[in-house]
Amino acid sequence: MIRVLYRGSSSACFELESDRPYYAPEAYTVSLNGAEVLRGEANVFSLFGLEPGREYTVAVKSASGREERTRFCTEGERCCVSVRDFGAVGDGVHEDTGAIQAAINFLPEGGRLFFPPGDYLTLPLSLKSRITLELPAGARLVGSTDRERYPIVKGVSLDPVTGAELPQAGFEGIEMDCYQSLLHGSYAEDVTVVGPGVIDGNGQNGDWWGDFDSFPAARPRVVFLNRCRHITLHGVTVANGPAWHIHPFFCEDVSLYDCAVTALKDSPNTDAIDPESCDGVNIIGCRFSVGDDCIAIKSGKIDMGRKYKKPADHHVIRNCLMQFGHGAVTLGSELAAGIQNLSVSQCCFEATDRGLRIKSRRGRGRDSFITDVVFDNIRMDRVLTPIVINLWYNCCDPDRYSEYVWSRDKLPVDDRTPRMGVFTFKNMECTGAEAAACYIDGLTESPIDQVTLENIRVSFAPDAKPSVPAMQNFAEKRCKLGLYLDNVRRIRVRDVRLSGVEGRGLIADHYEDIETTGFEVD
Repeated sequence: MIRVLYRGSSSACFELESDRPYYAPEAYTVSLNGAEVLRGEANVFSLFGLEPGREYTVAVKSASGREERTRFCTEGERCCVSVRDFGAVGDGVHEDTGAIQAAINFLPEGGRLFFPPGDYLTLPLSLKSRITLELPAGARLVGSTDRERYPIVKGVSLDPVTGAELPQAGFEGIEMDCYQSLLHGSYAEDVTVVGPGVIDGNGQNGDWWGDFDSFPAARPRVVFLNRCRHITLHGVTVANGPAWHIHPFFCEDVSLYDCAVTALKDSPNTDAIDPESCDGVNIIGCRFSVGDDCIAIKSGKIDMGRKYKKPADHHVIRNCLMQFGHGAVTLGSELAAGIQNLSVSQCCFEATDRGLRIKSRRGRGRDSFITDVVFDNIRMDRVLTPIVINLWYNCCDPDRYSEYVWSRDKLPVDDRTPRMGVFTFKNMECTGAEAAACYIDGLTESPIDQVTLENIRVSFAPDAKPSVPAMQNFAEKRCKLGLYLDNVRRIRVRDVRLSGVEGRGLIADHYEDIETTGFEVD
């Protein structure tokens, strides 16, 4: 079956029904109205350059000869205009900020702004509601390296009449002043950015990756969305962010379909996408290779969590490929308002430090309740530690090395104490692991409620090297460690097989109930 994920006025995205992570069972060809248009191997594919308001027939024919068909109709649109008509040059030398912003300002609701192939050098741009930006193949938005000309957006502005707060920007779980991002949307609705062109933050050519702690404001993201609704990115590549690449902040209904995010492996804090305190995020058919976490789901540090009590809710991650990065799918560590109803399925992770990574610590607060998290049908290769839940995370806070963070004593449960609920990891195949198969370390005074490990296979690389499975104070390097679980109330291990473990296959401590069925160690 062919599922239509997205259809706009000039592009559409499709998902093949398959039980395979990311890759389709067979290579295939795609025909549009009888003419072959592409060859693919992934479960998700896209078509671009379509005509508005037109009906199409899509046929997918596999290498073995099986064929599936579906019909769809593109959306209508009010108009399409070229950015060149507003004076944009697109030669990568002349700055096109004024021309592009003028075109965005002019565009009526329901309009599409088209960027002909070229390199459009620009300072930050402000989005507005009910428009589409289209970057076809060969078109690039390129961020200027002139940091002094980037506007600084206040974290919170005050209404001069009423004194009411107007939240505008934030970074790493705190409302703070930030340089305006390359594409910046605030309180916008129904905005679409379609590809397959590139939005390039150009971070490697400026000073963004240098002494950024001395900057007067937090670094910009490539795409920052503050309290926006109904946002879609389809088919675009986002690259070389000054910091995080895509940062939806208190948004609703945000979807990424068949997008790519890339940055150098050693680039600092270049997470691919960090949805923070958002409701309804879909990340489907995407590819990530960055210098930090690929996907990091957040809900703020304790002050912001207490203030807004806005958890991350109803997120779906499916059919994605993640290569390199510190973690493939990460929760936290800024999760003070909680995370719930998360589904991660049919994904492939390659050469990330950690696969499924949950990180928190004392000080995230009582509203930091993480539960109803399911990871299903995942394939990992050369991931150092496939599964990590770490309640002793020691980064990104002034008190990171304090006794409060690292003490293993049973401290009083108070309004600073986070909670962890129910986590399910199932149908996973992991090859080439090195540090540990699973490293789960709950808080002494607030144990994780339940962890289920079901139908999982983990094999270690023969030449595995010791490394730290979780970022903690006084952390020990590990090598070929099996299942390690501490401070988990209920442990369920069902049909789990480990190959190449050194020492005991299962190390569990400080639990109330444990079930092991079909657990094998080769």
